[in-house]
Amino acid sequence: MKSGGSSMPPAYDSQGQGHENRELMSFSGQQSPSTVVHIASDEPPVKDHLIWSIFNLVHMNFCCLGLLALVFSVKSRDRKHIGDRGGAAGYGTTSRSLNIAATTLSVIFIVIFIILMFLGVIKTNPYH
Repeated sequence: MKSGGSSMPPAYDSQGQGHENRELMSFSGQQSPSTVVHIASDEPPVKDHLIWSIFNLVHMNFCCLGLLALVFSVKSRDRKHIGDRGGAAGYGTTSRSLNIAATTLSVIFIVIFIILMFLGVIKTNPYH
C-alpha cells in the first residue's frame, strides 16, 4: 500500500545526487524539493571604486578624468555581476588609476590657485 509521502529518505549516489523514486513521482506527480548551497570563495572581492569615481565626477572632474573613472567603475561593476573576475579587475584597476590622476591633478590645481591668490597674481575682487 503506497501513499503520497514516504518516511524513507531519498537514496544518494557517491556524487551526492539524489535518486528519485519514479513510481512515487508518477503516483504523486510532484518532485521532492531540493536545496542549493553556495559556498563563498576565499578570494577577496574585486574593487570597482564607484564611490570615489562619483566623488571625482562631482567635485574634482579635472579634464573629465572623473567621468572616465566613473565609466570604468560601472564597467567593472557590470563585469563583476556577470562573474567575469578578470575583466572586473582590469576595469577596476583602470578606474583606480584615473581616480588617482583626477584627485592628484585637482588638488595640485587648487593649491596653485590658492598660492597665486595669496601672491596677488590672481585678484578675486575685480573692483580694486
